[in-house]
Amino acid sequence: MNKLKKYIALSLVGIGMLTAGCEKIEDFGDTNVDPTKVAVPSTRSLLTNAMQSSTELYIGGGQSATMAQYFSEGPYLTFSGYNNATGGQAYSGFYSGALIQLKKIIDYNEAGSVEADPGANGSKNNQIAVARIMKAFIFWKITDRWGDIPYSEALQGGDNITPKFDKQEDIYADIFKELKEAAAQIDAGLGVQGDIILGGDMNAWKKFAATQRMIMALRMSKVYPAPGGLAATEFNAAMADALASNDDNINYSFIAGDPNNFNPWYDNYTIANRNDYAISSTIVNYMRANGTGTDPRLPVYAEILPGNQIKGLTYGNALQTNIPNAYSRLGDELREQGTPAKIFSFAQVQFAKAEAAKLGWIPGGDAAAKTFYDSGIDASLEQYGVPDPTFKNATGIAYNPATAIQQIATQRWTHLFLDGWEGWAEWRRTGFPALAPGENSANPGGIPRRLMYPASDKTVNTENYEAVLTQQGPDNLDTRMWWDK
Repeated sequence: MNKLKKYIALSLVGIGMLTAGCEKIEDFGDTNVDPTKVAVPSTRSLLTNAMQSSTELYIGGGQSATMAQYFSEGPYLTFSGYNNATGGQAYSGFYSGALIQLKKIIDYNEAGSVEADPGANGSKNNQIAVARIMKAFIFWKITDRWGDIPYSEALQGGDNITPKFDKQEDIYADIFKELKEAAAQIDAGLGVQGDIILGGDMNAWKKFAATQRMIMALRMSKVYPAPGGLAATEFNAAMADALASNDDNINYSFIAGDPNNFNPWYDNYTIANRNDYAISSTIVNYMRANGTGTDPRLPVYAEILPGNQIKGLTYGNALQTNIPNAYSRLGDELREQGTPAKIFSFAQVQFAKAEAAKLGWIPGGDAAAKTFYDSGIDASLEQYGVPDPTFKNATGIAYNPATAIQQIATQRWTHLFLDGWEGWAEWRRTGFPALAPGENSANPGGIPRRLMYPASDKTVNTENYEAVLTQQGPDNLDTRMWWDK
């Protein structure tokens, strides 16, 4: 924990120095130089800070919690009504924060700068590889929310402050390239330091890259549905190197006892005492719609109320509602100080393989699809600490070739609980489970298909903003991005 604080402190100092003017300081020689502070951050501190500042991509409350209908709002009716999205959501923080920090890691290493120090921070190849993989991950998550975004001309600082918006199709193609090249670049030298996700385990980073490629390939199933097509080809190329068991699961570990690194749900419920969200009746109803009458994961996902009750709150409720003791909040185990957040999981991989088998992308047809689907359910229950080998055979859960895609998608959506952005992306791609906007929806088109661009793009980057409207479509919640056509 002390090491993590040190990394973060160094990063904040360095970032402040990077953004401050320095011409006048030179006029005074070293008079005002604090010899106890570094002039620029080391690559290990940049990596730590980039990882810590990116957790919103896969866990968090607010819009992330409600877009996939995992949660319903109580006293404040903003996100589930989509009225907050009409003004555009800012993505600039990713560019000015984690992405530029990761680019600095690459730049320092390529220049052989002292800040890279391969003897202390990891071999040059390993540092660059992890920075490339993390950059690819962040850009993937951003493009899946907004569609066409600044990419090839981004992160250039003063050289180009008005970058063009690249087509999502081109972004996907370059991310695939980056992930493959980065994984191949990993060497046997010192593992990357400052890595608070995988602890410098370079083999695990190869699995991270391959798993992302698998999920990205499946994301393209609408535009490249055919066996042997681009999506199927990319899927098959990545599959062998992806996560192979729950032991491989990739999580972000929050730190109990460190107020700067608490799980955000602990901050929301316990520190801020906000009680903004209850588990939605949508997911509660789906988890009860089987022959057992419940899902073993439900008591983990949801708070158990007095009388041993779990009660979901209607999604998109138009009335302000008091939640505590009336509706189930997030389950106790999932909102502790140090509860980890899942980034990629073996169950997610197995559900992807099940769908690929059903689509004919990989061999085995329904027999293989059933095997992978069953394995995904077993892995998910095991991951949440409620193993039950019989649940996959329950009425309404047992694999049925006639409804296989719907079943796979619904079980994947259930498993992705708390990763609202990913759950929303998979719903947009498959249409399952059946979701509908709530009565307080402010969007006539229903559940959003994307987020709107930040309002600042209209004034700061006007020419390129207007160009992307022609390229992608109107800047509203209903325009479907490339893979969602």
